[in-house]
Amino acid sequence: MAYDKFTILKSTAVPLPIENVDTDQIIPARFLKATERKGFGDNLFRDWRYNNDDTPKQDFVLNNPIYSGKILVGGKNFGSGSSREHAAWAIYDYGFRCVISSFFADIFKGNSLNIGILPVTVSEAFVDKIFKAIEADPNAEFEVNLPEQKVTILATGESEGFDINGYKKHNMMNGFDDIDYLQAMKEDIGAYAEKSMY
Repeated sequence: MAYDKFTILKSTAVPLPIENVDTDQIIPARFLKATERKGFGDNLFRDWRYNNDDTPKQDFVLNNPIYSGKILVGGKNFGSGSSREHAAWAIYDYGFRCVISSFFADIFKGNSLNIGILPVTVSEAFVDKIFKAIEADPNAEFEVNLPEQKVTILATGESEGFDINGYKKHNMMNGFDDIDYLQAMKEDIGAYAEKSMY
């Protein structure tokens, strides 16, 4: 399944300065019955967003209308816990296209890259600067530049680079998952196969 191409994202951001956010907090296990990647955004951070009677918890950031955007900024060790890919699905379905943190769990990071979410790892000091920029102005914008592998706080011009696997970068910039990548090479594969027969 192809996803939106990711090159340069300029957006406001939603701050979640909580460390060790695990996949069960991102999407509780009771919501994992569906097999399609749709509707999971409704239950993103479900137990943090809603009371037992389904009323919104006013003190949770996703229920605060002053915060919005396609970037989620998390604390250290984001996406730890079980390997459920539904956690990445929920983040994507909610509308986030990038998560910034100083450290990601490896499996969550891989699941995110596979479905079109860019996990950006920067230093703790730079994450702190991002949180402070949002605190100073909830409408502050940030630029995530995938071709240059750089995040910029537009209000100050401060930026920091990030690493990404070259194959995953190519796929993100083209909107490919692993199958799309192979399909894009179908003619080359066919030509090679035909040539190899002789």
